[in-house]
Amino acid sequence: MTSRASPVLVSATTERWPVDGSFVISRGAKTHVDVVVCNVSDGTHQGVGEATPIYYEGETAESCVAAIQAFADRHAGFEDQFDRLTLLDQMPRGAARNALDCALWDLECQQNGEPLWRHAFLPEPRPLTSAFTISLGDPVQMEADARAAAGTHSLLKLKFSGDKDHERVAAVHRGAPNARLIVDANESWNHLDIAAEAATLAQWGVELIEQPVSAGLDHLLAGIRSPVPLCADESCHTSADIPALAPYYQAVNVKLDKAGGLTEAIRMADAAEQVGLKLMVGCMLSTSLAIRPAFALAQRAQWVDLDGPLLLAKDREDAMSIAEGKIMG
Repeated sequence: MTSRASPVLVSATTERWPVDGSFVISRGAKTHVDVVVCNVSDGTHQGVGEATPIYYEGETAESCVAAIQAFADRHAGFEDQFDRLTLLDQMPRGAARNALDCALWDLECQQNGEPLWRHAFLPEPRPLTSAFTISLGDPVQMEADARAAAGTHSLLKLKFSGDKDHERVAAVHRGAPNARLIVDANESWNHLDIAAEAATLAQWGVELIEQPVSAGLDHLLAGIRSPVPLCADESCHTSADIPALAPYYQAVNVKLDKAGGLTEAIRMADAAEQVGLKLMVGCMLSTSLAIRPAFALAQRAQWVDLDGPLLLAKDREDAMSIAEGKIMG
C-alpha cells in the first residue's frame, strides 16, 4: 500500500483526564473531561486527532465514537471519499467531525512532509499569549485564584453568571492589578442593561465580553453601543452563522469542536475577516493534542484562549510547551 492510499479508520476511542481541582462555570463544575481520540492511516503514515464533546449540546464521548465509526463504515472501500471535504459535506458539525478532521489533517501533513501551518496556508507559528481561566466562584475565591495566576499569566479570563459580576471583576482586578482581562458572560445577561454593564467593566480594563445573551437572542444587542467589544461564542458555530451575527458583535470565538474541525474553522476565520469581525480562538477542556491545530489557526487571532491543558491535573507526555502564559508550539 502506498502513502497515497485512501485513509482508513484505525481507531476511535475515549479517554478520561482529571481536572486540576474543578473547573466551574455557570452551567456547573467539572472534575474530569472525556475526550475522543481518532487515529487514521494510509498504510504507511498515521494521523491522530482529539476532540471534546460539547456536553451542553448533548454530545458524549460515546456518541462521538459511534458517529466516527458510522462514517468510516459508510465509506469503507470507496476510494477518494474518506477525506476532509466529504467529511465536511456528510457529517454534522461537532466533536466527532473535529476529531476525524484533525486526524486527516495530521495524516496529510505526514504524507507531504510539511508542518500543519504550511499545509493549511496559515501564518508561520510564533509564541502566543493565551488567556488563563479563573473559574466561577465567590469574589474572595476568584481574587485568590487571580493572585495565584498573576505571576505567570498576563491575560485572565473570568467566568460570569449574571449575578455579582461587578464584585467578581473588582476582586480579580485586586488580585491581579496588572493583568489584561476578558470575561465570559455565558449567556447570562438577557435581562440586564448590557451597555451599562459593559461601561462598568471598561472601568476595570476589560477588553472583551463573550456571549452576553443567550444564543438565538442576539437581536437583544441591536443598537447597543458597547465600549467593550462583544464576542459571539455559543451563537456562532460555523461560517454560515457569521453574516447574521455581524450587526450585533465585534468578534467571534472559533472553537474547533463547535466548528467540527480545522477545515471549517479556517472558513469561519475567513468569513469573520470578510465582514470586519475580529477573531478569538478558544477551546474546551482538552489535552495538548487538541490544542495543536487550534494553535495553528490562532496565529490569525486577536485573542487566544487555549488554556485547556493547563486546567488538567496532567497533560500528555508530548505536551505543548506552555510557559509564562505563552504557548510556544
